[in-house]
Amino acid sequence: MLNTLAEIAVIVLPVFGMVAVGYLAAKVGLVSERASDGLAEFVFSLAVPALIFKTLSESSLPEAQPWGYWISYFAGAFFAFGLAMLAARRLFGRSRQEAVIHGFAAGQANTVFVGVPLILKAYGPEGAVPLFLLIAIHLPVMLVAATVLMEGSAGFSRATVLKLVKALALNPILIGIYAGALARILGVQATGIPRQMVDLIAAAATPCALISLGLSLKRYGMTGGDLAPSAFISALKLLVHPAAVFALTFVFPMPPVWAGVAVLFAAMPSGINGYLLAQRYGIGVGASTSAVSMSTGLAVFTVALWLYVLGVG
Repeated sequence: MLNTLAEIAVIVLPVFGMVAVGYLAAKVGLVSERASDGLAEFVFSLAVPALIFKTLSESSLPEAQPWGYWISYFAGAFFAFGLAMLAARRLFGRSRQEAVIHGFAAGQANTVFVGVPLILKAYGPEGAVPLFLLIAIHLPVMLVAATVLMEGSAGFSRATVLKLVKALALNPILIGIYAGALARILGVQATGIPRQMVDLIAAAATPCALISLGLSLKRYGMTGGDLAPSAFISALKLLVHPAAVFALTFVFPMPPVWAGVAVLFAAMPSGINGYLLAQRYGIGVGASTSAVSMSTGLAVFTVALWLYVLGVG
């Protein structure tokens, strides 16, 4: 038992320790908000896409589409999404649009800044393919669903569709995924100096993502008036969502590593995209930002719990 807990701590503590380093660096003024924005942009636009391209171009992709894997994850995600919307309306008296923000925050995981570093540390290269295959459709599915629900009352306009398609088409993470998959299918791999350059950029993805998350937590913080809904969203994101996915992995059999990746992916804290969506519509900003901070802090303990349940360590 003690050995298992020690092994889990070796996985979890360095990851969240790096987040703490970023938070403290911002807290004492060592790193400015301007630098924080630049680091986040580097991680999202260059480092993580390079890591994804490198991994997918060098890995063996499954011959058939892993439908059971995707169904297990997204059924759990939309279960949490629906519960958060219902609670926002019935328990917290929020508007229909703000309820969508709550749902999106409960169902959309922080994949880039926490998920990639932690899951790769837990499962190593064996977990890379299922991780990035899920990332490939995670943001498009969740963002399209949230946008449809947000725009539903006013009608889903052509301009909204075009804006959404453009945002997804130019998303650097998705470009890295599609480029890596295409390179693997065509049997093209970087060699020589280009490969060394890709390797160097990819190696920066994990530490920079974690530091960047810590810096952002200092900026967003938590707002007192939204602590109750934020706590509810965090519970759905960290416990209910992964529990639902865990149960579904027995309904849709899959390799143990794939099941573990799906559960850990679901157990990640609320992603920053919830805050960005709230900012875009000017509603639910307090709840979404508080949920990001609160769920990230609590994830130190809940991720350790799920690693124990999954037998990782």
